[in-house]
Amino acid sequence: MTPDARTRMAAALAATLSLTALPAAALEPLSQERYINDRLIAARIADRIRRECPSIDGRIVYAYMQARALKKYARDKGYSEAQIDAFLDSRADKDRIYAVAEDYMAKNGVKPGDAESFCRLGRDEIARNTVTGSLLSAK
Repeated sequence: MTPDARTRMAAALAATLSLTALPAAALEPLSQERYINDRLIAARIADRIRRECPSIDGRIVYAYMQARALKKYARDKGYSEAQIDAFLDSRADKDRIYAVAEDYMAKNGVKPGDAESFCRLGRDEIARNTVTGSLLSAK
């Protein structure tokens, strides 16, 4: 191989490596990825509603399908399985998501121990066809 061919090959390899590294370097932490976090918060709200409101069920199979789709979305954006698993296993991220969900519910009139307040929010979310509402069904 001539020195000129080696130089061109090295330059092509360097360009290829730099292009493949760009998406990973440009990824924000999963804890800041809005689409993913918004859906996890909505899922937490739906879970709390279905547990506290006797007249609303969770659409468990649909929720499972949405969780799988959300994981695929993260992979398609360039996050690795290890990054996704670390985020989903993170106690700090769970606590943050739960806190945002609790704050949303409180701002929307939900009171701990008041099943009807959970039901009212659940019916509203279903009627407005929100992400949370799509995970719920009235009995």
